[in-house]
Amino acid sequence: MSRPIKRSLTLRGHRTSVSLENEFWRAFRDIAEEKNIPINALAAQIDAERDLEAGLATAIRLYVLAHYRARASVAP
Repeated sequence: MSRPIKRSLTLRGHRTSVSLENEFWRAFRDIAEEKNIPINALAAQIDAERDLEAGLATAIRLYVLAHYRARASVAP
């Protein structure tokens, strides 16, 4: 697994950055593409729904994990 890399996002018109490993960033981008929404929109959705005690990068990692766990539980 790679080291976290700082990446920029725009949430509701404001620039912010998150530090994510390449693997989580690729999975996050894949999920946004699968949902046919911009990555910034998905990040804003996650940001709005996250526990304020968790950072945005943590919330994104947990979202990615939950997405793939849900997908695995419905696979035949």
